[in-house]
Amino acid sequence: MYRKLFESLREYITPSIKAPIYVSCEVVMECVIPFVVAKLVNNIRDGSSFENLLLYGAILIIMAFLSLLFGILAGNACSTASCGFAKNLRSDMFRAIQNFSFENIDKFSTASLVTRLTTDVNDVQESYMMIVRTAIRGPLMLIFSFVMALIMGGKIALIFLFVIPVMCLGLYAIARKAMPIFKILFKRYDNFNNSIQENISAIRLVKAFVREDYEKQKFSQSSGALCADFTSVEKIIALNNPLAQFSLYTVTIFVLYYGTYKIITSHNLDLNVGQISSLLTYTMQILGSLMRLSMVLVMISLARESAVRIVEVLNEKPVITNPQNPSRNIQNGSVEFENVSFSYEHNSKFALQDVNLRIESGETIGILGGTGSAKTTLVQLIPRLYDPDKGCVRVSGVDVRNYDLKTLRDSVAVVLQKNELFSGTVRENLRFGNDGATEAEFARACEVACADEFIQNLPQKYDTRIEQNGRNLSGGQKQRLCLARALLKNPKILILDDSTSAVDTQTDSKIRSGLRKFLPDATKIIIAQRILSVKDADRIIIMEGGKIQGIGTHEELLKNNRIYGEIYSSQNREESE
Repeated sequence: MYRKLFESLREYITPSIKAPIYVSCEVVMECVIPFVVAKLVNNIRDGSSFENLLLYGAILIIMAFLSLLFGILAGNACSTASCGFAKNLRSDMFRAIQNFSFENIDKFSTASLVTRLTTDVNDVQESYMMIVRTAIRGPLMLIFSFVMALIMGGKIALIFLFVIPVMCLGLYAIARKAMPIFKILFKRYDNFNNSIQENISAIRLVKAFVREDYEKQKFSQSSGALCADFTSVEKIIALNNPLAQFSLYTVTIFVLYYGTYKIITSHNLDLNVGQISSLLTYTMQILGSLMRLSMVLVMISLARESAVRIVEVLNEKPVITNPQNPSRNIQNGSVEFENVSFSYEHNSKFALQDVNLRIESGETIGILGGTGSAKTTLVQLIPRLYDPDKGCVRVSGVDVRNYDLKTLRDSVAVVLQKNELFSGTVRENLRFGNDGATEAEFARACEVACADEFIQNLPQKYDTRIEQNGRNLSGGQKQRLCLARALLKNPKILILDDSTSAVDTQTDSKIRSGLRKFLPDATKIIIAQRILSVKDADRIIIMEGGKIQGIGTHEELLKNNRIYGEIYSSQNREESE
């Protein structure tokens, strides 16, 4: 796991190495300063000359300046390393997610991926910053201060041998108690973020149904559960400070009592005022190091769970990948399904079962069926958004699994059932279909999609800014803009997944007429709920229960297919009413 994480260091390995070196130099200075102070105190006690005291003062100033300099350099290197590490980690995760197939994305919820990219990376960043600085500083300070305490105080410094194990055992018990709660916390985070995301993305629906109070209550429950877990873990971690304070004051009292007693009663020449003062300083340094190490231990415990979740994303292998020596030449838009069966969760109930279908290049195919009949699932296999469990899908006579993914998907344009637009200008959204499109191509695609009607009335036309997910456009406007974006790809296969449901029948008819002229040789597959949208198709496919229940023209299906006849009668009845 750590090897995988540290692959993201790359150009920040150098500052990661420099930081511990600067920290080591800083620790050496801080440990030697009390030693020099002790010498200065003893010289003052012995009535040393002013020049001698001035020399010690100058040495202390230089050492303090060097300690400050090394501290600044360590902080700078540490910040550069940790922030750069986090930047690379996020980039690597984002690139990994971009390569995921739909099956991989289905494995992680959107809220969970957002949490991993933000909160989890922040935890790992803070932990790494502590590792390259505090986790190095703590042990070095502990060792150097203990050695200097032995040099200055002799046997009196052995008190640390009793206190340090006690404190370490206490810290171990605290960490062991807190770690299981951290695992629960991240699941709470995912649920919490999912609740927020759902509410904000569907805020109009919430208000339309006057469900604000319910959403507030649901948010409070999710937030309360998160707060309760944080409170419980904070209570455990809070025991760290009293433990450290108890150890600190115990040692301080012992050093003061025992040292003062030895000096006053026995006039011990091996222990003097300067040594006592330095011992007290080393006591603060040793126990302060243990306190910092305890915080590092807690932070690493928290970050370890974050690291596991991050590495899960980094280690996730895309289910759909390019084959060796892929084909990069698609001759035409013919599509063939041969004995195709598919399930979203392998070995579960099939969403598609034993589908056999041949679509000639340039044909216009309509697909009708009830909700859950797997219409969308069928067309998602063509650009290889999923792979079938059984059988194969061929485009231009070649199994789609043998094509280069970019080549295949560049040849297939899909207008999804849910219209997705990005924050940016109309022009930027259209360029998603063809980054090198000219103004003339923009105008032609928008004219065919009947999007030019509203674009020309926008304040800045193609440069008008669209809010996230097109919140400042109507449903029909979003559909037409998404269709124009797909047309700019000039695809060999165009798939319209119920993409004109929000436009009126006159505009729908105009769009279908424009498509025949704009893409005469492209295969057009239209999923629709209205028979009127597919009535003029070369063939219409009727789907039910993941199977094809009928294929034919409008007239043939009216005569021979019960399901089509029922749909037609129902829609005619509704129109007449």
